[in-house]
Amino acid sequence: MKALVLAGGSGSRLWPITHTSAKQLVPVAGKPVLFYTLEAIAAAGIRETGVVVGDTAAEIESAVGDGSRFGLDVTYLPQRAPLGLAHAVRIARDYLGDADFLMYLGDNFLVDGVSAAVRRFRTHRPDAQIMLTRVADPRAFGVAELDPLGRVTGLEEKPERPRSDLALVGVYLFTPRVHDAVWGLKPSWRGELEITDAIQQMIDEGRRVDATIVSGYWKDTGNVADLLEVNRLVLDGIESDRPGEVHSSELIGRVVVEKGATVTGSRIVGPVVVAAGSLVRDSRIGPFTSIDRDCAVVDSEIEDSIVLRGATITGVRRVECSLIGREAEVLSRPRADGGQGAHRLVLGDHSTVRIAS
Repeated sequence: MKALVLAGGSGSRLWPITHTSAKQLVPVAGKPVLFYTLEAIAAAGIRETGVVVGDTAAEIESAVGDGSRFGLDVTYLPQRAPLGLAHAVRIARDYLGDADFLMYLGDNFLVDGVSAAVRRFRTHRPDAQIMLTRVADPRAFGVAELDPLGRVTGLEEKPERPRSDLALVGVYLFTPRVHDAVWGLKPSWRGELEITDAIQQMIDEGRRVDATIVSGYWKDTGNVADLLEVNRLVLDGIESDRPGEVHSSELIGRVVVEKGATVTGSRIVGPVVVAAGSLVRDSRIGPFTSIDRDCAVVDSEIEDSIVLRGATITGVRRVECSLIGREAEVLSRPRADGGQGAHRLVLGDHSTVRIAS
């Protein structure tokens, strides 16, 4: 069995962060979202993994390498444009050959991984197996209908009038039979080759399509609010680890200060991660905040936020529910009325912002 990871999307819902970097590499709790995907694939016992890449190919390849750090053998598959999930399967045809495969969207996060789903697929080996979760508003998702036995009877992509509340999670398992369905597809009204159309064709041909309902946490990390939610979830499971330098500071709860990081004159309320090379001085951090490598937070307050590599926050009260891009600078300037307010920021890489604080 092989895996196919889709990491070629433009990430428009995460602009301006994704204007200069891959959405799959935005870190939650100090680790890129894509890395959680690759670790889940390895844990499921799959080694050969094709990664579909687009405009951010160089960045993805630099971060992932040959896959050996994850226990994987990674091959990169260029996609000239993100033309739909079925298009990704089409361009991966030669790589996949006649193998069964797991297709995993690289910006999806499943707290329980995919091992159970892969075991079920290998045991029963339907023609296709999808994963579903119940959502409050299914109109933004692919939506499935099931029969009383739990088999899929119909699929629809982003319907105006959904027939169920069961949305497709970005994880699919296929036998090679899916290739015939994919090869004959026409673009949808969105101009894309839809994997839901391919699966529906398999259903219409009498192929067996099974479904599993996700009981644990799932999130598509395609926007800032969802990224922050996943960050909170992952941070909530960390254990304290403080090999870095801590001076004249109060650390409360589960706090990670990595080797090479320095915290001085500060109060940190966990869960919080301060990555190697970062400095926290005379500041209040947390809860639910992850600070990436080589950052500086000085004389500031920040909570419920993600700070990316090399960012600097100086003299700012108070930053919350924010995503601060790589090498960004957030600085203070005097406020005429002497007041203070909370700031919610989404800053792209290498940006500079001055805030009345």
